[in-house]
Amino acid sequence: MVALNYSGDDEDDDAAKAELERVEHAAKADGSLSFLVVRDWGRKRLYNQSQMGSIGEKIEVDFIISTGDNFYDDGLRGVKDPAFHQSFSDIYTAPSLQKQWYIVLGNHDYRGNVEAQLSPMLRKMDTRWLCLRSFILIAGPQMVEIFFVDATPFVSNYFIDPKDHVYDWKGISPRLHYINNLLLEFESGLRESTAKWKIVVGQHTIKSAGHHGNTHELAIHLLPILQAYHVDLYISNTDSSIQFLTSGGGSKAWRGDVNNRWNPQKMKFYYDGQGFMSVEMTETDVDIKFYDVFGYAIYKWSTSKLISSAM
Repeated sequence: MVALNYSGDDEDDDAAKAELERVEHAAKADGSLSFLVVRDWGRKRLYNQSQMGSIGEKIEVDFIISTGDNFYDDGLRGVKDPAFHQSFSDIYTAPSLQKQWYIVLGNHDYRGNVEAQLSPMLRKMDTRWLCLRSFILIAGPQMVEIFFVDATPFVSNYFIDPKDHVYDWKGISPRLHYINNLLLEFESGLRESTAKWKIVVGQHTIKSAGHHGNTHELAIHLLPILQAYHVDLYISNTDSSIQFLTSGGGSKAWRGDVNNRWNPQKMKFYYDGQGFMSVEMTETDVDIKFYDVFGYAIYKWSTSKLISSAM
């Protein structure tokens, strides 16, 4: 477990003044926004690749989000690794998917050359690619701010019990300093946000009935910040107004080891197969659908928010 000295009240700390990088993306002419979410997909055509193209065309996606584990099993070896094309450029060729991809790293990506995935060289080879450790996507503008958080360094086991894996922690060490700064930057961004919707994206689930289960470090250190600043969605479940959405079946799936201890009143949906998720939103409404590998909507969820009138 991470032992942090994080304090969101230390305004004199230089780290508290740091800011996450910000990226802007325009909404449609009518003010609406739509995007797809996928994770765990980079397997060089192996297993079933999600049929995202037809759904992307149907809902006219503005961009795509990847929540990590972009290249299996051990990330990229370098910027010239053919896996970049074999798992990304040559796979997601549908016209509707020729939009910007906003990407964070997963634990499998940290087993490779992290700087390769972060390198501007990949963006030159495929302009859709935008991978950063942590950043804020301002979409709308001011309709939604999506906070991408580098969640893997929070997980202690990758450091104390890596098994036979070698992780690329360049840029992370000293780890506690890195995490403390990230939490300060993250809270600062949420505190200053005036967006109507706040969404957080990370590789690791906070609570899950899946194979990996809960990520206790995130529940301890990240979840309180999400609650304090009224985040609407955490995409990568708790008695909270936050909705926790996991989209982790971009390719290989069907483990079959579902944790049955979950209260069905808390967990509304679980699917062990491949798939992806779509998000359609306006200033007042969010509609989310989970799709299987054939593009069939297997679960739907919606929420609304009133717009406060100016006095």
